[in-house]
Amino acid sequence: MLKCTSCGREYSLRKPYQRCECGEPLELELFKSTPGIGRRIWERFLGFFPFELNPDLSLGEGDTSLTKAKKLSKELGVKLYLKNETLNPTWSFKDRGTYIGIHRALQLGFEKIGTVSTGNMAASVAAYGARAGLETYILVSSTIPEEKLKALALYGARIIKVQGDYGELYYKSLKIGRKRGIYFINSDDPFRVEGYKTISFEIIEEVTPDYVVVPTSSGGLFRGIVKGFLELKESELIEKLPCFVVVQAEGCSPICKAFNDRKEKIERFESPHTIAHAIENPCPPSGNAVLRLLKKIKGLCVAVSDEEILDAQRALGKEGLFVQPASATGIAAIRKLKEKEIIEDGTIEENSRVVSILTGSGLKTLSHVEGGEIKECWLQELEECLRYREEKEMSLQGY
Repeated sequence: MLKCTSCGREYSLRKPYQRCECGEPLELELFKSTPGIGRRIWERFLGFFPFELNPDLSLGEGDTSLTKAKKLSKELGVKLYLKNETLNPTWSFKDRGTYIGIHRALQLGFEKIGTVSTGNMAASVAAYGARAGLETYILVSSTIPEEKLKALALYGARIIKVQGDYGELYYKSLKIGRKRGIYFINSDDPFRVEGYKTISFEIIEEVTPDYVVVPTSSGGLFRGIVKGFLELKESELIEKLPCFVVVQAEGCSPICKAFNDRKEKIERFESPHTIAHAIENPCPPSGNAVLRLLKKIKGLCVAVSDEEILDAQRALGKEGLFVQPASATGIAAIRKLKEKEIIEDGTIEENSRVVSILTGSGLKTLSHVEGGEIKECWLQELEECLRYREEKEMSLQGY
């Protein structure tokens, strides 16, 4: 059974319902089960899904690493873990949701799928559509960079550049999809949310966190991660929920603005502009649902500047991880939480276990990456060049 996240109206699973008549997103009921034995996350937590899963539709998504960030843990005074979603087949967390979304489309008898995206989700749906042999439509903004279009074309999807309000395109696609027989697996589709909760299951297999920090755009990822932890608690696999932190960029932060202004509903964020394009959604379709969740679970919402984001991206690089700016917002938010009196005791407690979700690879957004110092030399001068470099580094370190 599907249920509205706002008014509570129920909908049958036999039809392709995605949003309630009141305009708010739908969600599946909480599952209560016991994990089993299996090589894949989908096998170990099979009882937490509404249908049997077909491994032939998989590209190897999930089971990503949870890496201890040694340098940042020392800097921040916490035990920081990084959930590295860049390791998924198309380099982002979207693959988990697409895998479940494809099952839903096939269950309902669809032969055509689609999505509205200019980045991570576009690549994911195009790849999984090709895997399943489905006719796939990718609707993108007219301003999409050429490098992203090239990455999509390889999968054979039908790509359509759409002029006009990109936020309205989400709702328009659902309407046209119902008419044309296309199942649009958009950002907060209820079955996409089901895929994202596997992140929570994997985290709890390794560590019981005190905080989980989630870069947030449409709100689907946040809803999925929270739902996963709620199901773990319902199944008595954990005793309490962690503190959940929504992170947005200051240049496009409609959820954080509404949260901090204590409003019940989000308002469209005018003139959005941020380096974190993957979370640059001025009117997130699950924005109100996220606000309701934050209030219910007593979560936090933090907005960070582009400068803070780029600093965090460089810090993650020193941990050996290259992520897109949106992924780095989590680290920027943790720094902010440590520095400012945002929560009751003024800071995240020392030695707290904190998990930050790294949503996508830095290879997807190379245009803003600054090049390091590069020195050239002739082959016969190589030894002298290396010596110069060593001497310079020692000088900078005060030797």
